[in-house]
Amino acid sequence: MNKTAVVSLIMRVVLGVIFVFHGVDKFQTGLTNVEAWFSSLGIPGFVAYVVAVIELAGGMMLILGLFTRYVAAVFVIMLIGATWTAKLSAGLLGNGQMAGYELDLGFILISLYLVVAERTPLSVDRFVMGKRSEKLQFGGN
Repeated sequence: MNKTAVVSLIMRVVLGVIFVFHGVDKFQTGLTNVEAWFSSLGIPGFVAYVVAVIELAGGMMLILGLFTRYVAAVFVIMLIGATWTAKLSAGLLGNGQMAGYELDLGFILISLYLVVAERTPLSVDRFVMGKRSEKLQFGGN
């Protein structure tokens, strides 16, 4: 395993852990509270439930390396939406009452990297695709 592969693995797992914690936090805070906050931003309240599930399930999928590119692409879209609707007005570093969007930009870049990068090692994606390409090479079913 080369250095790039190790760094890719670390980025995928750490980003997954961060999103799992964000999803768990939304459930622990109470989705009705998160729904109210979303509504106060002009976002339909039901989106809070969708975001919480995407963060939790998507984070777990990233940790496992399952459908990494697709999950990362969804995270890019979700993070752009969060930056645009909730954080842009606070500025890059925040305004004293709300965090800025600097971390969101970092998460977007990591997610974009995972969308375009080779499959990371120690992932379900690599295991499944390795088995599939093995079958294709040797004519197996």
